[in-house]
Amino acid sequence: MTYLDATAEFYAEVATTPEVGLCCVQSSPLTMPGLVIPKRMQAMNYGCGTTVHPAELSGQPTIAYVGVGGGLEALQFSYFSRRPGAVVAIDPVDEMRQAAAANLAEAAQLNDWFETDFVTLRLGDAFALPLADESVDVVAQNCLFNIFEPADLMRALGEAYRVLKPGGRLIMSDPIATRPIPVHLQQDDRLRALCLSGALTYDEYTQHLISTGFGQIEVRARRPYRALDSVQYTLDQPLLLESLDTVSFKVPIAPDGACIFTGKTAVYVGPDSAFDDGAGHYLSKGVPAAVCDKTATNLSGHADVLITPSTWHYSGGGCC
Repeated sequence: MTYLDATAEFYAEVATTPEVGLCCVQSSPLTMPGLVIPKRMQAMNYGCGTTVHPAELSGQPTIAYVGVGGGLEALQFSYFSRRPGAVVAIDPVDEMRQAAAANLAEAAQLNDWFETDFVTLRLGDAFALPLADESVDVVAQNCLFNIFEPADLMRALGEAYRVLKPGGRLIMSDPIATRPIPVHLQQDDRLRALCLSGALTYDEYTQHLISTGFGQIEVRARRPYRALDSVQYTLDQPLLLESLDTVSFKVPIAPDGACIFTGKTAVYVGPDSAFDDGAGHYLSKGVPAAVCDKTATNLSGHADVLITPSTWHYSGGGCC
């Protein structure tokens, strides 16, 4: 049995019998006016953050959701794309698709704006999405890709890139590790299925996105997720996992590298009314301007420009 088989078996179990406490089900899901979430769907909130960022969902986009879970985020995406087939939810586990279908049917009874045909449930997996090239505006996944070993992660990211339209967005929420996870934990298939041992470090995670071809990455949230204690996990010291929400754009990578936004700003404090670096960045005196990490590094060499630290929260826009 491969680690992927073990993962599918585990999620077949928790589809049949929801496991309250798995991932971040203790957190409240995003609420919106007129949205009612069925209790069983909430109990199956098997995610580590959220991929539903309203700023990314204007214009009723077509969305591919990879790993349907209990259907919670598929329902939330439907709130913004209220038309048949707007959300395609893809999952290889029969039991999970069946559970999501039942939850979505209940949601249709509780929400007068929602119709079950707003979500299409399809058999498939992250490595071979049943979608045409450049056919969707958004690909989203929550607490799935961290399970994959690095080579499989690149396959999954490549598939997401393939089906996205130019300018499209890959919205992800995954655990990351504050230091490399020891091999003995990486090789534990159940811990990997539980989203506890497959996480990459932040630098590794973002580099995989850049290597796939995404030219702009925006960090929407970064916060503590779980702590692995020394005794239970045979570690020399506790290991903190964090939850990382990102939006990656299918745009070309600039000649000087990808843009990663982590909440940094640049502030010109010099004697003139404004500062122009000659590379497309114009700073009005005293007014913070959002900049990507690359631009922050370039501007940090100017004595009259202050660079603020990463907030690990960024809502879009910026210098690039």
